[in-house]
Amino acid sequence: MGRALLRSLDIRDVLIIDRLGLAFQPGLNVLTGETGAGKSILLDALGFVLGWRGRSELVRAGAEQGEVTAVFDLPPGHAARTVLAKAGIAAEDELILRRVNSSDGRKTAYVNDRRVSGEVLRDLSECLVELHGQHDDRGLLNPRGHRALLDQFAGLELGPLRASWRGRSVARVALAEAEAAVAAARAEEDFLRHAVAELGKLNPEPGEDAVLDSRRRTMQAAARIRTDIQRAYGALSDGAEGAMLEAQRWLDGAADRAEGRLDGALAALGRALAELGEAQVGVEACLQALNFNPSELEALEERLFAIRALARKHNMLPDDLGTHLHDMRTKLEVLDSGAKGLSALQKAVAEAEAEYERLARAITLSRREAAGLLDTAMARELGPLKMERAVFSTEFSGAEPGPDGMDAVTFTVATNPGAPAGPLNRIASGGELSRFLLALKVCLTGDTPGLTLIFDEIDRGVGGATADAVGRRLKQLSDKAQVLIVTHSPQVAALGAHHWRVEKRVEGAMTLSTVTPLDPAERIEEIARMLAGDTVTQAARQAAMALLAQG
Repeated sequence: MGRALLRSLDIRDVLIIDRLGLAFQPGLNVLTGETGAGKSILLDALGFVLGWRGRSELVRAGAEQGEVTAVFDLPPGHAARTVLAKAGIAAEDELILRRVNSSDGRKTAYVNDRRVSGEVLRDLSECLVELHGQHDDRGLLNPRGHRALLDQFAGLELGPLRASWRGRSVARVALAEAEAAVAAARAEEDFLRHAVAELGKLNPEPGEDAVLDSRRRTMQAAARIRTDIQRAYGALSDGAEGAMLEAQRWLDGAADRAEGRLDGALAALGRALAELGEAQVGVEACLQALNFNPSELEALEERLFAIRALARKHNMLPDDLGTHLHDMRTKLEVLDSGAKGLSALQKAVAEAEAEYERLARAITLSRREAAGLLDTAMARELGPLKMERAVFSTEFSGAEPGPDGMDAVTFTVATNPGAPAGPLNRIASGGELSRFLLALKVCLTGDTPGLTLIFDEIDRGVGGATADAVGRRLKQLSDKAQVLIVTHSPQVAALGAHHWRVEKRVEGAMTLSTVTPLDPAERIEEIARMLAGDTVTQAARQAAMALLAQG
């Protein structure tokens, strides 16, 4: 993979910068200037356009918005192209990042003029830039991040281990839920068995309550009216019909002598007998419909009252008893089959835990092997930095199992032979810490392809030969990657291939910061200022020229 190059940084109306354009070069780029001149603002601006979290308000006082644009050369095969493809942005040989901060606090980001989220910027920044300073903010001083840094150095693939951890967690949750279900069922086992037997014997069906209630009311009504209907049927069959037939016989005998005067009456009487027959049939059908065994009503009422009693007992509607019976039977099935189910789940948990432990132990072995390589690499780095007597060691201890394994990793140092080892930020002095962090940074990311490395005052607290050693290591590092360093050290500044001076000026009531590229003569003056202070002497100029000649 080729190296990405930060080609330019354009800043508009950010903090105390009104207009500023910087054209960076390959190799070692050096930025110098007095304290407070605005060097950190350049890094704030770069961090802003890369999506890093920093100052919440960057807009210069009186401006409507602040804007930062960074342009990178993007070679074929660079990792940033994968990020662009994932975001649906066509990759070109030139990558332009632009971010705007409005005065109302809104932030808008663009990549190659396509609007994107801050997350896309941050994903790109991880492929493009590494920022490091003495007060490290990316994990070197925080032991909680040391394991991840060692994994990065080792090139470990943690995907299978993390998948195994998730499978182990899922198996444990399934077992816990099953155990809870069995425990809950067992706690009410006696009640469940009694209730299922009671409800199962009755076996109520949905809608049965309404049907039984309707039949019961019909039977009760029949008992009250059947006697009257029976009497009416007797009257129709015995009294009315006999009397009408008797009258018909009498009239038939007299009809011949009545010279037709009885014809109408006989016809009407015939119709009446026909209607009477229909009435008899209807009343008889009604009697048959109302005919029931009194014991049937008793049995019906017994079942109806039993259903309603169970509904009250279980505090539900009668129609819900069937569903409730099904649910209780399901609980009993869980209880009855629980032992077999729990055994299978316990076996699954044991297998998942064994697989996780196997993978975790393999990762531990790989980490320990990588730790030895890192300690050796650090020993090689510390020598040229005038710390050949110091010892860097990667310490291991057990940790609670997790998705990344069972190891706790801590980087420790001993600055002198026989001295106790301890954490970086507690054992090393300021100058020693700078060199430890530089060496560690080189070991962890120095060979990472495609990165622009930025060091913010990594040489703080060192001077003389030690500062020269730091500068030469940075210069050597710049052979593999573009390096930008903010420095107060004249020894380091003299080794830069490209040099900018950051200055602060006052225009009216406005304080502004400017950055000026230095030619050879201006570099002599700047390094002489760094050596001598406010009053630059000829001796300081001679010393500056000597430093530049050595570089």
